[in-house]
This record gives sequence, structure tokens and C-alpha cells, in this order.
Amino acid sequence: MVSPGNPLKPERGMAPLSQRLASARGVADGRRVVASAIEQRLATRFTVDTLRLLQRRFPRVDFVWIAGADIFVQLPRWRNWQELARRVPFAVLPRPGYNHHALAGRAAHVLRHARRQERASAILARGAPPAWVFLTAPEHAASASAIRATRRGVVHATHASAVLATDSSAARSAHPGAVRAPGPSTVRAGPPSAVRAAPPRAVRAGAVREAHPGAIRATLPTAIRATTPGAKP
Repeated sequence: MVSPGNPLKPERGMAPLSQRLASARGVADGRRVVASAIEQRLATRFTVDTLRLLQRRFPRVDFVWIAGADIFVQLPRWRNWQELARRVPFAVLPRPGYNHHALAGRAAHVLRHARRQERASAILARGAPPAWVFLTAPEHAASASAIRATRRGVVHATHASAVLATDSSAARSAHPGAVRAPGPSTVRAGPPSAVRAAPPRAVRAGAVREAHPGAIRATLPTAIRATTPGAKP
């Protein structure tokens, strides 16, 4: 689900919903992974409200909420987060730098009795909530904050040929010699082109597909079905 707006994130720098939805649809296969902006039609911004309406409309569907470890860390800040845990089982995906905090955080502590072994993920959808598993899966370093920072601050142009690039090779192809190779600090362009690249830790070269984290698919057990990933509060 592509959110109309996350209450815990600033609106500044956020791409329009139509653009983010198109980015997600460009990667989703349209069958097993379907990009949706249903919250816009439901007029909801909080996951708990969205879930209530979805379960009312689809009473025979077994929902599983899929979230990253970074979301699990901040889950206690979400509206009625314990109601979410009582309504739907959820699977937590690993994220670089967040896994330890997720498993040692407040949500994991409060819901420790509901944690299941990873091998139980195949039947998670049929289990009675609260129930959650921490999955083993490839980790992706891209984040919404880093992508927004890149979109907002990468280019300061002084002429019409300025280029927005998420890696040094793209910038070099448009402005030969204007960008130096990434180093420990921010990459600065040569004076003529005034192109600046984001810090290398923020966006890894080749790590970003399209321009939105919703366009990234993670490998999950095929038995888990998730109609509402709940990617925001």
C-alpha cells in the first residue's frame, strides 16, 4: 500500500502520491505483488483504521502484515499499536542497523509471548493473533529518508543542463569529469556544473530502483499472503 501521507514523517520532500504509486507499480508484478493506493479511497492515514475497514469488507481473508525491522522499532509510537497486534499476525523483515533494536525493543518485549519460530511462517496467516515471526531474508539498505534526501538536496544547478543522479556513473555520463568518486565526505561537483551527490552512506550505487522504497520487493516465504503491509502508522 502506498500511503497518502505518513503522520510520523514530514510532508516536505515527499513525492506526489501518483508518482509514488507509479514507481511501485513499475516493480510489482500485478499478481502476487499488487501496488495499491486504497487508503486514498478509504480516506485513512493510520494503519489501525485501514485494517478495521479492510477486515470489515473482507471478513474471509486471512491478512498478514509485513513490516521491516525499522517499523517494528517504532511500532509503540503508532496509534493503537497493540490493537494492531491483536487484529492481525505479522512478519518482520530484517533491515540493516535495526535488527538488534527490533528484537530488544519495547514491541518485542510486550509481544514476547506471541513470537513464533520462523518455520511457522508458512501457517502464520491461519494463526490466531497476536502472533509474529522474524524472518531471514536479504537485507536492503535503501530507505525512504535517504531517497527523499537525495531527491531534495542532490542537485543545485546553475545552468539548464544540471543532472540529478543517485550514483557517480550516472552523473559522469551527463557531465564528464564533473563528479569525483565517492569518498568519506559529501561528493562535490566541479564548479562549472554545480552537481552535488548525496553522501555515499545514504544511497548505495545501484541500490535504488525507481525512486521509492515501496518499489523494492523482498523475498518472502510464498505461503505468506499480505494484502496490507501497513507501511506506515
